[in-house]
Amino acid sequence: MFFSSDCRYALLVPTSMGVRLTPVDRQPVHCSDRYVMQATSAETNTASVLAYLGMPVKVLTRLVEDSPIAEFIKYNLRSRGFDVEAREVPQGGPWGFRHQFNIADMGFGPRAPRVHNDRAGEVGATLCTTDFDLVRIFEKEGVQLLHLSGLIAAISPQTAKFCLSLIEIAQKNGTRISFDMNYRPSFWQNRESELQQVFQHIAGHSDFLFAGTDDFVKCLGEQIPPCDDDIQSRCSQYKDVITHIRQHYPEVKIFATSLRETISANKHLWGALL
Repeated sequence: MFFSSDCRYALLVPTSMGVRLTPVDRQPVHCSDRYVMQATSAETNTASVLAYLGMPVKVLTRLVEDSPIAEFIKYNLRSRGFDVEAREVPQGGPWGFRHQFNIADMGFGPRAPRVHNDRAGEVGATLCTTDFDLVRIFEKEGVQLLHLSGLIAAISPQTAKFCLSLIEIAQKNGTRISFDMNYRPSFWQNRESELQQVFQHIAGHSDFLFAGTDDFVKCLGEQIPPCDDDIQSRCSQYKDVITHIRQHYPEVKIFATSLRETISANKHLWGALL
């Protein structure tokens, strides 16, 4: 597989940025009065790997104008080496826009981790095509790889349309497309039919598809028997699943999934299939 040459950016990700509050020393949330705050999103967490390897990465997002949280996010993204392009919008008063946040109990030993999300008024849910000069970015500057996650695609109908627009202009300009379906039940509530159509379209135009068997069933509507809990059996079954999925998504060049076996909150066994 080849990527376009003479591109300014190796990777581009659209994202909705937020902050994560984590109790120090892995304490439960209700027992803590000291927290660490991090700027975070699923897409920039992935993109950080390439940026730290010295590759040029661009982030497209929306931020709240004159917000100290937005400033915190901008400084953090720039410290990771990202080229950040953001549309800044007025907050609109105390009940207007803000950056989503979550409070994360990391767990300890037998106590499982737990994340409490609060996305009301999320400014990133209003991302749209007119926020950016996509012709300049894709045609003049050039992008080798567009990476989308199922989170940004499912946050709102507006972000779904934004992702579909990115795919259209990316394909016109020879940009490869990567899609991590990343199913989240709370995003899909009462939107199953709408989002399946969006995800089927994105998957059908992707070169790289990151998904487990649950993603294929819930995001794409595929009929797949449940996999065994045993990792060795799951590996074998996943290969059979890919043989089936390839018939419906022939444009995908590479399928990948992660494998995890939880020993405790402190210890996980990780692997992957490509």
